[in-house]
Amino acid sequence: MPLDAGHTWDRGTMITADDILAELSRQFTLTPHGEARGSAPAERFLVDGGPSTVGIIASVTRPFCGDCDRVRLTADGQIRTCLFATGETDLKPLLREDATDEQIADAWAEAMVGKQAGHGIDDPTFLQPVRPMSAIGG
Repeated sequence: MPLDAGHTWDRGTMITADDILAELSRQFTLTPHGEARGSAPAERFLVDGGPSTVGIIASVTRPFCGDCDRVRLTADGQIRTCLFATGETDLKPLLREDATDEQIADAWAEAMVGKQAGHGIDDPTFLQPVRPMSAIGG
C-alpha cells in the first residue's frame, strides 16, 4: 500500500491481487470463501477446500471503498476517515476542554459525513499521505 515511511511506493513495482492469486495458485487451490466481504478489507479464499483461509487486502488493485465503514483515531487524537486521507479531524481540543460526550460524538459524526467515496489512488493527482501506516495506527 502506498503508505510507506520513505514515500517510495511506485505503481510500476506494485504486486497486484491477481499476481498474488496467481502465485498462490501454483501450489494451492483457492476458492472464494463464500461469505459476504461486507466492509472487511480482506478478500478471503479457502485454501485447498478449507478450513484454512488466506486473505488479500488489495486496496489499490481491487478497491473496496464503496463498502468501507472504517475510521481510525490516531494516538495523537486525530480522526482519519481513510488510510489514504490527507486531512484529519482534531479531537484534542474537545478532549482537553472537557467537552461532553455529545459534543465529541457530533465532531465524530461530522468527520464521517466528510468521508470521501474513494481513496483516489487511480487519479493522476493522488498524493501519498504524509503519515506512514505506522503513525496512523493501521
